[in-house]
Amino acid sequence: MAVTIKDVARAAGVSPATVCRALSNPDLVRAETGARVRRAAAELGYSPNRAARGLITGRTGNLGLIVPDLANPFFPGVVKGIQARAREADYAVFLADTDEDPAAEVQLVRTLAKQVDGIVLCSPRMGERELRDVAAQSPLVMLNRRIGRIPSVTFANGDGMRQAVTHLTALGHRRIAYVAGPRASWSNRERIRGLRAVGAAAGVELIEIGPVQPQFDGGVAAADPVLAAGVTAVIAYNDLIALGLLSRFTARGIAVPAEISVLGFDDIPMAGMVHPSLTTVGLPMESCGRAGVDLLIGLLHDPARHATARRELATQLMVRASTGPRLRKGSP
Repeated sequence: MAVTIKDVARAAGVSPATVCRALSNPDLVRAETGARVRRAAAELGYSPNRAARGLITGRTGNLGLIVPDLANPFFPGVVKGIQARAREADYAVFLADTDEDPAAEVQLVRTLAKQVDGIVLCSPRMGERELRDVAAQSPLVMLNRRIGRIPSVTFANGDGMRQAVTHLTALGHRRIAYVAGPRASWSNRERIRGLRAVGAAAGVELIEIGPVQPQFDGGVAAADPVLAAGVTAVIAYNDLIALGLLSRFTARGIAVPAEISVLGFDDIPMAGMVHPSLTTVGLPMESCGRAGVDLLIGLLHDPARHATARRELATQLMVRASTGPRLRKGSP
């Protein structure tokens, strides 16, 4: 027979109403009482009915998560962090993939808003006006994008580019290409801005190529223009583009890193599996997902305090085999 709220109340020596408050709004009961109720619930194996709890609290116990492309290996790490943190906080997660369609993104936010307590938007593709509109419809946190006063978790793209350029210039590279991602991408704009500033300070001649699709094929397509530019190193918007560059360079018999160094961004799992292994700027994807849920839960419980909360996560250069010293003229 299933354990009921009355069984928990009897074991804890309190009323069923107190059990409800202790499990759904612990701040409304004394700490000692709440601990006794939780202990009794754990010992009896009691699990609250989400639908019933929702009738009492006005909350569903569900969070929405919208990503642009689950096939992109950047996103599974973020999703994993979101699901782990939500589970710890006793929330279920509804996941939706927009297939890179901004219109589908807007529609999904409007649909999910009726079924969840709040929404995490990962790398949203919609425009600023649409984002402000949907943020007014549901508690919302953005990941990997920052706009106005909407709560967000982002990466330190500028410092990531500083680390990348410092690494390449230390190896003697002074003429460097950047293969850009989508023109509308916030993170692409941030990376270009950081690269231009750091490159100018370091005396780097920067050749910008693209934009290209942030996929393997985009890197393949960009490889020949990179070689035609006569650079000794190339930084890609993301690792998928970098892997496409490596593939095309290999097909053309171009030795990496002896003839050209390649550096990516993200540190997806495949970055360390290819040959040569990819030097890349690592982003803490799982930590980003966990931080996004923390911000959203804070927004749900204290909107005034968390309405404009922001977090920026540090990046870390992962030096592997795809970068090396610039080939000197006359070298064998």
